[in-house]
Formats: sequence, C-alpha cells, structure tokens
Amino acid sequence: MKTIHLPGIIAMATVVVASNILVQFLLLDGLLTWGAFTYPLAFLINDVMNRVYGPSAARRVVLVGFVVGIICSLIGSQIILEFGPAVSLRVAVGSGAAFLVAHLLDISVFDRFRDGKWWRAPLASTLVGSTVDTALFFTIAFSQSVTVFGADADAAISWAWAGAPFLTFGAEMPLWVTLAVADWLVKLTLALVALVPFRIIVGSLTARTT
Repeated sequence: MKTIHLPGIIAMATVVVASNILVQFLLLDGLLTWGAFTYPLAFLINDVMNRVYGPSAARRVVLVGFVVGIICSLIGSQIILEFGPAVSLRVAVGSGAAFLVAHLLDISVFDRFRDGKWWRAPLASTLVGSTVDTALFFTIAFSQSVTVFGADADAAISWAWAGAPFLTFGAEMPLWVTLAVADWLVKLTLALVALVPFRIIVGSLTARTT
C-alpha cells in the first residue's frame, strides 16, 4: 500500500464509520437518516482516487472501506437497542454487498468515460453506482421477496413491510420502498453537488503529483 494513498484510505474509512453511526439518527419523521448525507461521499473519494491514482488504487480504497464496514456491522450487531440489535443480519449483508458491488461498478464506469469531458466520468459512475447501491441494499435488507435469511432475520426488519404513503403523499406501499427512493434521490442530488469538490480536489492533487 503506497503512502500517497493513505489520505484516500483514511477518508474512506472515516466516511464508512461516520455513516454507520449517523444512520441511527432519523430525519423527516424517519424518511431519511443523517447517514444518507455522508455515505455518498464514499463515491466522491472513490472517483478522486480513480482519477488521480488509477483504478488499482481506487479498488484498494474500496476494499478498505468494505472491511471497515464489516467491522462496523459486527460491532453494531452487538449493540442492543429498544427493538433489537442496531445492525440486523439482513441490513449487515445488504450493506456490505451493496457497498462492494456498487463501488467496483463505479470504478468500471469511471474508466469507461475517463477520456471524455472532466465531469462525465464522475457523474456517470456515481449515478450508476448510487442507483445499484440503493437497489441492492434495500432489496437485500428489507424486501419481502428475499426469504433466504430465515424467519428471525425477517422478523427483525418486518417493520419495513408496513404500508405507508409513498414519499408521505402517494399511494400506499411498503415503507421500505419509500425509504429506498428517498435515499436514492439524496444520492442523485449529491452526485451533482460533488462535481464541484471533485474538480477542486483533483486539481489540487494533480498539481502536487506533477
């Protein structure tokens, strides 16, 4: 592991830890959590590393984030709150799988558009990665169609199956669908906002390495 990659590694680990903590704090009557606003920074870190140091460095940073995420899930599973562990089995598996798949996909998409206009690669990769991340996580963690985890694991997240107005004003559907869409909309918004720090950080790091 090159020393030059340490800032990216530390940043990714910090974002993963912070997001695992902040996901416990709700916003808008539970529609979102504070973690929804910190987690998308992981895609920014991934894209900066990819642009400045290449896909191999980005994959190392993703691997570190994945391992840190597993550690956070293991710790969270031992913290018992009012309705059960802070991190249930399905949430832990969904979180890890979504992170790894989405961020590796982010790297691949970024490479596909690397030689285009500066904004195209980070925007395309983050939009694709964020969409896959949201779909995988919420499906694995909360969908009733996933039945491989057993009755106890399903019971721990059964609150997400309750009917609720879509985004608080639409037709009634399972609560987890609204949570997924709200989370996805935040990710898409932050993907656009993140183009500004991406440009600034990449410019600064590129100047230092040339």
